[in-house]
Amino acid sequence: MFHLIFGLPWLVVLLRFIQPLPWLWSIKIVVAGVLLIASQYHLFSRLSSGSVFSPEFPRPLIIAFNLLFGVIVLLAVFQITLDAISLILTPLIGHFPLVPPEIRYTMGAVAILMSVFGVAQAIRVPPLKNIEIAISRLPPAFDGYRILQLTDLHISRLFTASWTKEVVRRSNALGVDLIVVTGDFIDGSLENRRTDVAPLANLRAPDGIYAIPGNHEYYFGYERWMLHDAGLGIGMLMNDHTIIKRRDAQIVVAGLTDLAALGTTLPAPDLVAALKGAPDGAPIILLEHQPRMAVRSAKAGVALQLSGHTHGGMVVGLDRLVARGNNGFVSGLYDVGDMQLYVNNGTALWPGFALRLGRPSELTVITLRKKL
Repeated sequence: MFHLIFGLPWLVVLLRFIQPLPWLWSIKIVVAGVLLIASQYHLFSRLSSGSVFSPEFPRPLIIAFNLLFGVIVLLAVFQITLDAISLILTPLIGHFPLVPPEIRYTMGAVAILMSVFGVAQAIRVPPLKNIEIAISRLPPAFDGYRILQLTDLHISRLFTASWTKEVVRRSNALGVDLIVVTGDFIDGSLENRRTDVAPLANLRAPDGIYAIPGNHEYYFGYERWMLHDAGLGIGMLMNDHTIIKRRDAQIVVAGLTDLAALGTTLPAPDLVAALKGAPDGAPIILLEHQPRMAVRSAKAGVALQLSGHTHGGMVVGLDRLVARGNNGFVSGLYDVGDMQLYVNNGTALWPGFALRLGRPSELTVITLRKKL
């Protein structure tokens, strides 16, 4: 069913875009065949690795699949829009409008250019984004405290060791106080990703590197990955917290396991356990991969929640659908009661749909300020 759903945009393109074009049938068959193969990218991913989340073929081929898959999706949207306009015009002109081939050629060219741009935006090492977030009860000693949030790295055959190494180099050059990784380190097994994640061991910050699992860690051997990440020098906060001190002042950085653990024998997210023993009055910064439980966090007294998971919705318009699956939280800063929620667009994204249009990736430096 999953692969049939992804084949539907191809069917729209075949019947409503390719078929009416004044081309030789042989050319139509070749173009339709190439796009059919691209539409089943996720099937080939599953065949290559046993999972749709981890394509294990060469990076140029993954990029090509994403580019063509993006063209299919964009063309399907353009064609459906064109047909909707034609239906509106039909009663006015007395017949379904005939569409000149030039309109479809223009649609095709725009879809290709947008897909090329969107894939390029998705696979780059992201630019720096600086934001300030004011939180309640922040001690003066922490006013100006700088945190780098990395999230949704999705280290894979698309985001390889060279990409990871450059992310680490740029991260270290920022000179922040603390680095946090809010889940989805990888796509792939430990055997396949060991070399690609190795550069993460070189992340450096005075107050350490802390992280939580995302949902994708649960697809590829959660317990082995948690041990391996800890072995890279990353403090894994799985329903736990750490205390950061500046002289007599302190803040709490807490982390949860992911909602993907529900229904398994693995530890489910437990905010009560994560905050057990935390000092009274210290502002709490919570790392939680998925943002949809933010209201619960606010009621528990969390000052700032840092999340990822949504990839910012990836494409303007599509982000509205992604927001609906995350209680309205998809990208940027939200006021949730007295709590601030920041939903990061992601350092990278799932290689199964590597397209960004209007929702750029980011290396996010968060400067804490005292709320007046």
